[in-house]
Formats: sequence, C-alpha cells, structure tokens
Amino acid sequence: MQQKTQQKIKVGIFATVMLGLLLVGIFLIGRNKSLFQRTFVLYGTFKNVGGLQVGNNVRFVGIDVGTVESIDILSDTTARVALRIKEKVKPFIKKGSVAGISTDGLMGDKLITISSGTENDTPVKDKDVIKTVDPMNYDRVLDRLSGVAENAEVITEQLAGIATQINQGKGSIGRLLYSDSLATSLEGTVTEAKKTVKSIRRGSDGFSENMEALKHNFLLRGYFNKKEKAAKKEAKEQKKAAERKKKADKDSSSLKVPKE
Repeated sequence: MQQKTQQKIKVGIFATVMLGLLLVGIFLIGRNKSLFQRTFVLYGTFKNVGGLQVGNNVRFVGIDVGTVESIDILSDTTARVALRIKEKVKPFIKKGSVAGISTDGLMGDKLITISSGTENDTPVKDKDVIKTVDPMNYDRVLDRLSGVAENAEVITEQLAGIATQINQGKGSIGRLLYSDSLATSLEGTVTEAKKTVKSIRRGSDGFSENMEALKHNFLLRGYFNKKEKAAKKEAKEQKKAAERKKKADKDSSSLKVPKE
C-alpha cells in the first residue's frame, strides 16, 4: 500500500513538472509568434520568395516585429506573403515602406525586412499591401561567377604559355631578351643613329658659318647691308606709329568732359 502511494506521488510530480514545462513552452512560443499581443496583417507580392517559409521572422529597423503568417501562390509568376506584425509598430511603418527578402547572417534563415518609408507618408492600416523588392537570384550569380572563373583559367593558361615561350627565347620579346645577335644589331642601329645626328648638327653649324662669311664678302656686302637698313627703317617707322597712337589716345582722353 505504501509503495503504491509513493508511485502515485512520483507520477503526480512528474505530470506537474511536464505540465509546467508545456505551459512555459507555449508561453515562449506564443510570445515569439505574437500570439498574446495585438497584431495586424500586411501583404506583399513577390515574383520569387527565395526559400522564404511560414514562421520566418519579419524585421523592421533591425528588430524582430512579427512573423510570416502565410505564403500563397497567386499565379505562375507571383506569390502573396502575409505578414503578422505587432500592433505597437504600426505608426512607424508608412505606406511608402518597402519589404524585401534577406538572409539572417551568411547562412541563416530567410526573413522579411521592411524599410521605414518617408516621414510624410501616412501609417499603414490592417491588411494593406506594401511595395516589395524581389531577392537576388543567387543561381544566376553563381552561373556568372563560374563563367568568369572559366575565362580566368583560360587566360591564365595562355599567359603561362606566353611566359614559357619567352623563357625559351621564342617570339619577338624572347629574341629581344635572350638573343645576343639581335641585341648587337640594335646596338649598331643606335650607334648609326647617333652618327647621323652628329652629321646633321655639323652640317647645320657649317651652314651658319657659310652665311656669316657671305655677309662679309665684298660682292654680297651691299645686299646684306641694304636688308639690314630696311629692317632698321621698318622698326623705326613702327616705333613712330606707336608713339603717334599713344599721343592721340592721350589727347582724346583729355578732351572728354567729366560727368556732373
């Protein structure tokens, strides 16, 4: 009899503990899913929900304010997402707000993020539809990255082949770097170019000396003297013309009557 009483007491304690844990779990889950708070619903349509699931969080300015209540397919191109949000954040979510699908961390669950909109917009109402932004198509991005990686691999192989040919002395660059005969030929070309420049310079100096000698030749002295006198006369006339213009400008300025 005493053993049966002890067993009943143990069963009663176990049942009480389990019931308490169940109530605590219900309270925690309900608080997280806003079951014990006043809420309202917003709708958004997406062309691709990107792996979003019912029960995922809704985040506003970095704070979890609700959950995804349902996801319904409207057509072959769109899906409607219902967002269950706490009533206390309704005044801060404007009609110009935009909902988007993002990831909680690098490899976390999907969630809905809502922007605050502009201050001049009016707050949303229950069952309003807000604007949405479709998530990035990561499969397409990965395809493009794989294509870039393949192209980079091909380019790397081609560059490696070119470097090998250069090291073996093949091609113009390889012969330039590793061929002694080509280097000697280039050196000879540079030397000949320097000699040509020196010859041109000597010819120019000789021409100047010949012109100076012709100026002092008694047969051409008169010609050069005549040209020199003509140049001096022209410079003198230009100087006189400038002085006359300066004087005329000065006289005209002195004749002006000052305003009263």
